[in-house]
This record gives sequence, structure tokens and C-alpha cells, in this order.
Amino acid sequence: MVEKDARAGHRERLRAKFLQHGLEKFTDEEIVELLLTLATPRKDCKQAARAAMKRFKTLRRVLEADLEELRTIKGIGPNNAFGIKFIHQIARKFLRERMIGKQAFHSSDDVLDYLDHSMRSLDHEIFRIFYLSAGDEVINEETIAVGTATEVPVTPQQIVERAVKNGAANIMLAHNHPGGTAEPSPEDRAMTREVVFICGMMKLRLREHLIISPQDYFSFSKEGYIAEYEADFRKAKRKLS
Repeated sequence: MVEKDARAGHRERLRAKFLQHGLEKFTDEEIVELLLTLATPRKDCKQAARAAMKRFKTLRRVLEADLEELRTIKGIGPNNAFGIKFIHQIARKFLRERMIGKQAFHSSDDVLDYLDHSMRSLDHEIFRIFYLSAGDEVINEETIAVGTATEVPVTPQQIVERAVKNGAANIMLAHNHPGGTAEPSPEDRAMTREVVFICGMMKLRLREHLIISPQDYFSFSKEGYIAEYEADFRKAKRKLS
């Protein structure tokens, strides 16, 4: 009875702490513990949270773990694992919806938050297009290609066709490098340059191309490549006229 009362008192203290301070004063382990209590109302979750942190190291990796990985942790059952994945997907949906309608050029925080949450932990490459208005607000976004750990099959022609079909005035691209740095490969640079050229011919603009790695991100716009490729396009256009 004493143990049960102590357990209930500990949970109440965690919940009161959250209501008073939000997550600001929580450790990752306490956050995991509080998540586990939602699906386990009558069981001590402290040891399971500690085991999860020992296995996955960070809150982020706990949230990104798949269901089978989570269920290998003693004290985490099907309901707990489902709850963790459900919370993770809610967060992703929230970040996506918060981004829609916002100005995206120069890598706004909302766009980066969404990409960080949805791409950084993947073990394979994916390629996303953000469809922008003339004022660079995000109209919509979609994943147009899924690849392997080292490459993703997409062509500049596909990208521009999708942009035209979705009525975009401008576009932003994003893909990930699961196992390496965010530094663009020669193929990344060549493809981005070609997209700039095709967009120019179609009266569109490529405003940004972001590469997301596990530790960092690379911005073609901030590093000056987009401006350089646009200048190359204008020179080429003048030669043809």
C-alpha cells in the first residue's frame, strides 16, 4: 500500500510539474516516464523509462524507434509503444500544419523544424518538394521519391512537372543524407543547377534546396549556389537570344 501511494504521489508530482512549468524543467527520462504512465495507469514506469533512455540515449531516439524496438524494453508493452508512436505522429502533423501558409524562403524555422522531425532519423533517402506561392508562402508539400541509404531516384523534369501540376509559382526542395554529412555531392549540385535552368524556362523559380543529415543541414540558397545558378541561366539565355 505504501509503495502504491508513493508511486501515485510520484506521478502526481510529475504531472503538477508539467502543468506548472511545461517540459522546460523535465529531463528526457522524466518525459519518457510521463508518456509511459498515460498507457500504464497502475504500474511504476520509472525503470522502463530509464531502460529506454539507456537503450536509445535521447528522447528523440525513443520517439523515433519503431514499435518492435520499443517493445524489447522491459516494462514497455503494446499500449505504451502505440502511445509513443501516436504522440510522435501527432507532433509531425502539428509541425507540418504550422508550416503551411508560412513564408519559407531562407529556411524558416517552421520548415526546418518539420524537416528535422520528419527526415533526420530516416535510414533511407527521400526527396520532398515544397510548393510556394509568388510570395514564397508554403501552399503544400509532398514526398515525390523514396530511395536507398545512398541515393534517391528523381529527375529535374519530374520536379518541374510536379511544380506545374500543383500550380506553384516558386518551389523549394529537400532531401536527406542518412549516413553522412549534409555537404552536397557533385550529383546534388548538378541536379540543382539543372532544376534552376528548367524552372527559368518555365517561368518558375527554385528558391531553396535543403539537405538534411543526422547532425546538420546544408542550404543551397545560403551558400550562394542558387544565385550562382540563376546567373548562369541568365548568361546562357542571353547567348541564345
